[in-house]
Amino acid sequence: MDSIPVIVYVLIAVVVLGLLGLVLLRGPKAPRGGYASTRDPDDLGGDPVQAPGEMRAGTTETAPEDTRPRLDRPESAASRMARLRGRLAKSNNVFGKGLLSLLSRDRIDQDVWDEIEETLLLADLGTDASLRLVEALQRRVKVEGADDPAHVKAMLREELVALVDPSMDRSLAVGRKGPLPAVVLVVGVNGVGKTTTVGKLARVLVAEDKEVMLGAADTFRAAAADQLATWGARVGVPTVRSATEGADPASVAYDAVVAGIEQEADVVLIDTAGRLQNKAGLMDQLGKIKRVVEKAAEVDEVLLVIDATTGQNGMTQARVFSEAVDVTGIVLTKLDGTAKGGIVVAIQQSLGVPVKLIGLGEGPDDLAPFEPGSFVDALLD
Repeated sequence: MDSIPVIVYVLIAVVVLGLLGLVLLRGPKAPRGGYASTRDPDDLGGDPVQAPGEMRAGTTETAPEDTRPRLDRPESAASRMARLRGRLAKSNNVFGKGLLSLLSRDRIDQDVWDEIEETLLLADLGTDASLRLVEALQRRVKVEGADDPAHVKAMLREELVALVDPSMDRSLAVGRKGPLPAVVLVVGVNGVGKTTTVGKLARVLVAEDKEVMLGAADTFRAAAADQLATWGARVGVPTVRSATEGADPASVAYDAVVAGIEQEADVVLIDTAGRLQNKAGLMDQLGKIKRVVEKAAEVDEVLLVIDATTGQNGMTQARVFSEAVDVTGIVLTKLDGTAKGGIVVAIQQSLGVPVKLIGLGEGPDDLAPFEPGSFVDALLD
């Protein structure tokens, strides 16, 4: 009888010691689906890929099948493009129909050409592009005539497509480079929709079966990281964010890339804080973010987000940002809220940088690749 309690105590001690050993071996449990960035970029040295464990507070875990949250299924590219084309046609039809109406008049004199030029300028096409288009149309009308409305529309379409320049490379560099993910840096002024654009782009890439990692390098706006993490969670994409508000954005961006390397992501999308183009210190910070990130992997794309409704002010933003970082592509948001579709041509001709993506609404799938022919058709429909 006295020996029974001793045996029980021994068994309990063995079980307790075994559980403690298991906990110590596994280490602290990290929050599901997230990373915490703690490293100061000034401490970054050597090979960042060799010791990435120092950068974060924990790792992601996969939830059991029956406890995983229900994820959104992004709309297919074909469906998205068809819907956006219809929306663009509805929002910009004043521009296209105005030109067609002027060119279809019984008599096209200098006053009509002046009206055509004014319509193009009001659409933010830019002075040089407007003059080029008017001169090209004048030559063709003189030779081919303007009696057939269908021919007039075809003629106008050809000249507009030539201005938008279908020869520009509008593809996104979002493919893995051996062991490294593609890195996309998203920049722009306050209020243009950068964080939303990053979230929508993540959805597009997930729909293309790519593994995506998000980096919340906008550390100055309290809700930015939460907003980005929410976008990512809806499609099952993890977000690297700082544990403290106001952390160095370059450090967060770097940690996101290192996490992307470890997790074998295809693409790392980095959201940055909005900044005024006339603030030199903030613009210099963009250069720092890029330099620090490139200690881990090359930046493949720098996408500048511009609100299409700002018109010529968007041109100023584009020039200043292109001087601070090597902008590789433009994202035009809120294109459904303006009849000034000519900003596409003006920006491209000013910077030599293509418009790669367009946003046409507030919905989660209202972002699509920019296609010159479809864009012009929408203007003229």
